[in-house]
Amino acid sequence: MMTSHQLADELKRIATTQVSDITRAVKEGQKSIALNEVRDMARRLGLLADAFDPESAAEKAETVDGAQAA
Repeated sequence: MMTSHQLADELKRIATTQVSDITRAVKEGQKSIALNEVRDMARRLGLLADAFDPESAAEKAETVDGAQAA
């Protein structure tokens, strides 16, 4: 499990990197790249959340598996 300090550092790293990429893409008029960067940030934050709370990740996986089986 991550410490609160490790979580804060990782959140700062993700935010800094992704927001920089999004800003650059917007300034260059590249909407699709900016949207991809937003999606990538959401994916990274989701993975981080799952790493921080593995029980929640397992519950989500069960829900997805159950929905696919229906």
